[in-house]
Amino acid sequence: MHQTNNLRAVDLNLLVILDALLSERHLSRAAERLHMSQPAVSHALARLRHLLDDPLLLRGKGGFQPTARALALARPLAEALQSVRSVLGGAVFEAATAQRVFRLAMSDYGAALILPALLRRLRVEAPGIDVAVSYASRSAVVAGVQDGEIDLALGVFPQLPEQLHRETLFEETFMCALDPASLAPGESLSLQTYLARPHVLVASGEGGMAAEVDAALAQLGQARRIAVRVPYWTVAPDVVMGTDLILTVARRALQGIEAQGLALCSAPFAIAPFAFEAIRHRRTDGDAGIAWLRAAIASAAEPG
Repeated sequence: MHQTNNLRAVDLNLLVILDALLSERHLSRAAERLHMSQPAVSHALARLRHLLDDPLLLRGKGGFQPTARALALARPLAEALQSVRSVLGGAVFEAATAQRVFRLAMSDYGAALILPALLRRLRVEAPGIDVAVSYASRSAVVAGVQDGEIDLALGVFPQLPEQLHRETLFEETFMCALDPASLAPGESLSLQTYLARPHVLVASGEGGMAAEVDAALAQLGQARRIAVRVPYWTVAPDVVMGTDLILTVARRALQGIEAQGLALCSAPFAIAPFAFEAIRHRRTDGDAGIAWLRAAIASAAEPG
């Protein structure tokens, strides 16, 4: 049996490759991240399996699945490599010449707020950077960040595993949108009217931002009737127009909505604001590219 403590046979390059494989759990993505060919990464994995006397990564649906030994190695290996990077002064990321794909996750609300300004900056400052955007349920997004399938995720995350970091991009408040024709002349949106009317709920399946609205009503001993549930922010205003429905959503989601003929007003009860955040895995602490992207996203999230 091979001795796993034969450190003289393991060079730093092999450990960097193992870290990328454990993070990406996919041969081609690891090769892309390392700027290596797939055969070279595959050869390195074969050497690691021989040296550590363990399969490390087994082929499964959608990529590799780590063995128990690999899972035990992942955290200390990432921390050790981060220490090495810190000692050597950290990696350098040159946005103007970098060629890389960043994988982001966000809802259409986040995409509408962040992507236009972010992509304008990327096309000018980092033309070789590509962006792949996806969206799923909150739990699936968190799992994707944990597994290395997602580099950065934007959204509302009340609870996170300890290995994920969060960064608040902005504090958001709520507004109501309704067809002005559904109110009598001079009528304002009272709590009584709010509770008597049917509502549109925008949610991906796990409550989303609507949880704050319903929590605020519950504190008053009240509840609203959800007449329409949709997973898309963009369709919600069109659903409201010409009806008695009320839409209560994040204020920034309603930017420009008055041009569509809808009336905007504050909710007739207090709703706690929420933080819109960017989350990432701590394995990216030493990734200069991710640091640059985080700063670009924070800039894109600024008002105006």
